[in-house]
Amino acid sequence: MSDQFRSPGEERGAIAWMAGNSVASNLLMLILMIGGLLIATQIKQEVFPEFDTDIVTVTVPYPGASPEEVEQGIILAIEEAVQGLDGVDEVTSSAREGVGVVTVELLLGADLQKLASDIESEVDRISTFPDDAEEPEVEILSRKRDVVSIVVYGDQSEIVLRNVAEQLRDFLLQDKNITQVELEDVPDLEISIEIPQQTLRRYGLTTGEVASRLAAGSIDLPGGGIKTDAGEVLVRMKERRDTAQQFASLPVVSNNDGSIVRLGEMATIKDGFEDTDYRAEYNGKPALMIEIYRIGEQTPIDVANAVFAQMEAFDEHLPPGIKLAAVKDRSEIFKQRADLLSRNAFLGLALVLVLLSIFLETRLAFWVTMGIPISFLGAFLMMAMTGVSINMVSMFAFIIALGIVVDDAIVVGENIYKFRQQGLPFVQAAIAGVREVAVPVTFSVLTNIVAFMPLYFIPGTMGKIMMTIPVVVISVFAISLVESLFVLPAHLGHLNDRHKRKGPMAWLHERQQRFSAFFTRMIEKYYGPFLDKVLHTRYITIAIAVAVLLVTIAYVKSGRMGMSMFPKIESDYAQASVTLPYGAPIERTEQIARQIMSAADEIIAENGGDQLAVGTFSQLGRSGSHQARIRVYLTDAEIRPMSTDQFTKLWRQRSGEFVGVESISFSSDSGGPGSGAALTMELSHRDLSVLENASEELAAALESYSQVKDIDDGFAPGKQQLDFTLKPAARSLGLTASEVARQVRNAYDGADVLKQQRGRNEITIVVRLPKKERISEYNLEQMILRNSEGIEIPLLDAVEIKRGRAYITIDRRSGRRIVTVTADVTPRPQAGQVIAALEEETIPDLLNRYAGLSLSYEGRQADMKESFQGLVSGLLLALLLIYLLLAIPFRSYIQPAIIMISIPFGMVGATLGHLAMGYSLSIMSLLGVVALSGVVVNDSLVLIDFANRRLHKGENPHDAVLAAGMQRFRPIMLTTLTTFFGLAPMIFETSRQARFLIPMAISLGFGILFATLIALVLVPVLYMVVEDIRAHWRETHPME
Repeated sequence: MSDQFRSPGEERGAIAWMAGNSVASNLLMLILMIGGLLIATQIKQEVFPEFDTDIVTVTVPYPGASPEEVEQGIILAIEEAVQGLDGVDEVTSSAREGVGVVTVELLLGADLQKLASDIESEVDRISTFPDDAEEPEVEILSRKRDVVSIVVYGDQSEIVLRNVAEQLRDFLLQDKNITQVELEDVPDLEISIEIPQQTLRRYGLTTGEVASRLAAGSIDLPGGGIKTDAGEVLVRMKERRDTAQQFASLPVVSNNDGSIVRLGEMATIKDGFEDTDYRAEYNGKPALMIEIYRIGEQTPIDVANAVFAQMEAFDEHLPPGIKLAAVKDRSEIFKQRADLLSRNAFLGLALVLVLLSIFLETRLAFWVTMGIPISFLGAFLMMAMTGVSINMVSMFAFIIALGIVVDDAIVVGENIYKFRQQGLPFVQAAIAGVREVAVPVTFSVLTNIVAFMPLYFIPGTMGKIMMTIPVVVISVFAISLVESLFVLPAHLGHLNDRHKRKGPMAWLHERQQRFSAFFTRMIEKYYGPFLDKVLHTRYITIAIAVAVLLVTIAYVKSGRMGMSMFPKIESDYAQASVTLPYGAPIERTEQIARQIMSAADEIIAENGGDQLAVGTFSQLGRSGSHQARIRVYLTDAEIRPMSTDQFTKLWRQRSGEFVGVESISFSSDSGGPGSGAALTMELSHRDLSVLENASEELAAALESYSQVKDIDDGFAPGKQQLDFTLKPAARSLGLTASEVARQVRNAYDGADVLKQQRGRNEITIVVRLPKKERISEYNLEQMILRNSEGIEIPLLDAVEIKRGRAYITIDRRSGRRIVTVTADVTPRPQAGQVIAALEEETIPDLLNRYAGLSLSYEGRQADMKESFQGLVSGLLLALLLIYLLLAIPFRSYIQPAIIMISIPFGMVGATLGHLAMGYSLSIMSLLGVVALSGVVVNDSLVLIDFANRRLHKGENPHDAVLAAGMQRFRPIMLTTLTTFFGLAPMIFETSRQARFLIPMAISLGFGILFATLIALVLVPVLYMVVEDIRAHWRETHPME
């Protein structure tokens, strides 16, 4: 082999070859960096990671049916059909007035598309649906990725606002960067044909019969083709009607004298919206909301920029009195959070570089630090291959890796530096330095990788969000290991001493050497004697350490720190939701909504006006006349004078108390992880009356806790219900129960003529009685029924009427009826204390008094339990794998246990860090502890390895471990400080945007600080204890 392919000094092996071949190492570095830069611009960008919901829904409209009728006719049949399918985890359902929805959750790993197809097939086989039920709709539940919300508002009619909104939608879609625009909560278009009962009787008709005649007279159908000598001619029946005027000309009745009665002569025809109580306002003016979504690889920033450009261009087309307002812009959230994380990353990088420059030679510090961008850019290549996007979680993962990633490079670089100080040439020093620590460095990186792996397998929504972290961090670690073993030695091996002789580098080198000498003296003067002392008092040291650990565990278990599912992500809007008794008049609902909006307006006026809020959007009658929702859109978190939580709390206080309100809640959740009620308890029983009583008692118990707010017992009284029983007189005329129900429903809810497209919208044509004949029970009692022969009978003569009350909704889970009791807790980490108190008395008492009643925690508590169990299982597996990875290189069963003693003490540091920073524990904190388990063993691993080397050279255990501690003090402190300072900008970040990420950074940062104390003190002490045991064993069991 020619000389140019050999390492200097005939050294063999990949490490030596790469150390001697700077071209190869530089090419590898350039491939990683340039490839990463190119790929980074093509990776999808989003605020949070996108993931499948693994949920399939089946929706069946059943117009006019009560919840109980929907349950019996729709829900039970679908539940029976889908329950036994492969891949089904859980089936929940909800029966509401006029519609039934069944939700099917998949087992982990099930094929979503296949299961959706199987569900559709099974539902299609159901033959027992009521005749009036509409076609089932089976769909995979998808998460829409909204970007911008636009309000169209002004003193104009609803139809004018809708026309403007539709024009804006079409205008927005002209831009290639905008592909999905939807009008939100807009009532459906409807042509309402209202015929008085007296007119129907005059012509001997029912509303259903009129609807049938109109449907037959409004058609647009092909009639085939005629082949002529001139070619084929298509035949088409074109009698389609699209407007009220066109329907007015349709003949309905043909008299014996040949005259006809057209629809317009017997009916009032209204072309507008469906008959609902829905209304929306923005800053007190009628309004409509438009939502713009992104799809595929579109970025929030590109979509938002296109939207604002189109809005500006559309302004000149706006009619007088109508304005546009962008009340929500998620691209701004993305930019703010991306800037925040980038700022923290660069600040952390600068701190790491400065720190390394203090402890190491400047050029060595530079090349060690270069491992960070090389590893990060290389990780982008892995992200592209695994489909991971650039989002808030993945960017945070880079910050986590920022300080840890240089640990292996520090160990390698510091060891090369040691050999240089011993006088070896640069290349030989690089090779010797790498080879001496290659095995422990490799295994330390492997322990890091193993520690982060459990985060990939966390179940539930939390797992789908957090699985991005291990993908990114493991990629960074893997690239970093390659860089530290094969790229860094080449750079350090080809340095020279010219910089020492002149210029600024000489000055820096001199200062660094002085600090290095000073630091070495400090180690010898303070740490050495201190370690020597604790080694001689090792059993007292162990007792103190165990006491600290036990006290920390006891404090955490006491619940004083609090525990929450997920640190709250503050929203840019505050929301109030009000529910009155079912059937409450819209005027009463509006009165209460106005009072709540006035309270918000007062707060805004007192606290900066436009600096605090963008505007207020209210919706009434969205799900019935008894409900209202008010949203106050706030300005950017960094410029407004108060947080969303502070505004919401003040808004709740200012709004006062309300009489006759079923429930009222104020929230400031973003809708992402950590949103929703703090407490969600689900009661299950087959008897709805038992559920009603139990839920009321549970809600009453919750009211006794001062920290519990916004309690909802989940059981609002429903509408009054009139139950019909057919009389013999009706049966004698051939009327059936279904025919009577159909005539009543057609008269009041309307008989559908047809549904057809008009432009881009679907419009429904219905026939019903005029509104003035549908507003009272007296009108109902005066209704006249007709049999198939045209014989009339008053409704009161045809049926017995009994008064009752219908439920608003009937919810079910796993075949049993359920009621969900929800409440919020302030502060939220105290939710655990409230649950513990309930489980002592209230819940056992309920379960004892109501036989067959079951209670489970859903929502946040269920998610937290599921995630916690997954984390514990993952942590145990990670600890086992870490032990195996340590046992292999050490060839020992005991020494890996000594090294792993750092892990529980890392948890002590994490707990102390949360106390110091004023944070409660959360699942994010535990994620940091799990990741910490691999990081904290690294320093102990190398220290024990060095102690073993000295022991094998003949030194006694005390001197070996003392020398190893002093020799490894600098790299251990350096890796600890770089990890902490890399995370420090995030730990001390004051922005509310970063609050949900900080607990994980606290766990890692403070955990590694405390674990370092353990590595430098307790690990050597335990090493000596093990040697004591071995010595005792040898004394008591001398070899024969």
